[in-house]
Amino acid sequence: MISKLHFISQPSPSHQQAIQEACEAGVKWVQLRVKNTEEAAWLAEAKACKTICQQYGATFIVNDNIQIAKLVGADGVHLGKQDISPAEARKILGHDMIIGGTANTFEDIQYLAAQGVDYIGLGPFRFTSSKANLSPIVGFEGYQTIVAQCKAAHINIPIIAIGGILVDDMAAILALEIHGIAVASLINESKNKKKIVSEINNIIGAPTFLSWHQ
Repeated sequence: MISKLHFISQPSPSHQQAIQEACEAGVKWVQLRVKNTEEAAWLAEAKACKTICQQYGATFIVNDNIQIAKLVGADGVHLGKQDISPAEARKILGHDMIIGGTANTFEDIQYLAAQGVDYIGLGPFRFTSSKANLSPIVGFEGYQTIVAQCKAAHINIPIIAIGGILVDDMAAILALEIHGIAVASLINESKNKKKIVSEINNIIGAPTFLSWHQ
């Protein structure tokens, strides 16, 4: 099941604290985004964060690292454009693991669809300082064009909008028939996380899910 709200962790103050507070606020889909960390520390972080997600019944996704995802028994993995191919990841992880992929263009989506991903993170919607090496901005018009191209190509994999998205953007993005929204700083930096998560869920109509096996 692909949630309409994806929460992406940040290292400040810590991944575990960010995930704990987000889950307490009502988030049900968590992506652990660890970068530039040695394997043993990454594994320990993933184990601790998976435990938190289990306590709150949240889906737990590991960013980039299929070995870590497999070792901790994560619900899935999210692969960037420079990571192992989703098809190769599927051979290693099996068919019960959720596999998501990052896209910036319709050509990226065509590739990911052919690779058999379960959902696609499409962005960035606008500039965001939470991600290094940012791809070209997609924006409303980009989403509209890409959704139309997906329809014409009969590609109906859930698309998650990501990248600097604010509460005021969400209704307009979802009106373009985007499946859901991914956020990091919007929740991480909020002083009232329960309120912001409640506001988001009211806009996106959570809990609404789409089967992730196409």
